[in-house]
Amino acid sequence: MKRILFPLAIAMLLLPVLALAQQDTPDNRLTPQERRAGWQLLFNGENYDGWKNNNDAPIASAVEDGCMQTNKCGGYILTYDKEFGNFTLVCDVKMDEPCNSGIFLRMEDLKDPVNTGFEIQILSNKPDDKPNANSVGSLYDVKPPTKTATKGSGQWDHYEIKFVGKKLSIKLNDEEIVVADLEDYKEPGKRDVPGNHKYVLDGKPRALNDFAVKGFIGFQDHGDKCWIKNIKILELDDEGNVVRPARPQGQRPQGDAAGAGQRQGQGQGRGQGRPGANAN
Repeated sequence: MKRILFPLAIAMLLLPVLALAQQDTPDNRLTPQERRAGWQLLFNGENYDGWKNNNDAPIASAVEDGCMQTNKCGGYILTYDKEFGNFTLVCDVKMDEPCNSGIFLRMEDLKDPVNTGFEIQILSNKPDDKPNANSVGSLYDVKPPTKTATKGSGQWDHYEIKFVGKKLSIKLNDEEIVVADLEDYKEPGKRDVPGNHKYVLDGKPRALNDFAVKGFIGFQDHGDKCWIKNIKILELDDEGNVVRPARPQGQRPQGDAAGAGQRQGQGQGRGQGRPGANAN
């Protein structure tokens, strides 16, 4: 009997340790696995290091509970100060009610982000709303999502956006809702619903296929409160393979801005085993 009870007792003692080990990383941190894979952390949850307003005005909005807050930031787009071409971008977004915002990609001209970049819609739709070209998760004003995958206002939505060359895919809460190939949009104004899309240049409709394949990313202030955290990016080459950022010898991998000693009070939620996920 003792031979049976002893291994059982050891197993019971190990259960809390194993459960703790399975917990995911705190908000706005990279796991060791993510660092090894080449992910970069773009927002540290404490300040706006690396970010700027598209109009170069000082950032006026404060970090709230470890989250970026775009409302009244001082510009139209809160922009990361580096251009990206091919990448997978993840982030967690919580919307006020109501909320209208957006994730902007490959902005060519920060003075005209609306017409020189792609927008992935953030909108306080209800989970049972019928999707359209302006719904949450859409390639804004071009391609509707296949479904309304948001959890709704006050809940954390997880975005995963992959852009390689002319191919774009959007996942919302682990559901792929948009797949687009810009090669299919060679005609000016073309979109997936009747009428022309909003993008113009010099007063003339643009063809999405003509947009730059590299530019800035950012988050829109459209007058509503919107919280963003766990903003991480994985740079890719033209074939979709990982490009690991170079770093000086002896320094931490790029993106580990929070470091091992980050304050535990920042962003109390924890992830769900995927980059940028959160269960709050």
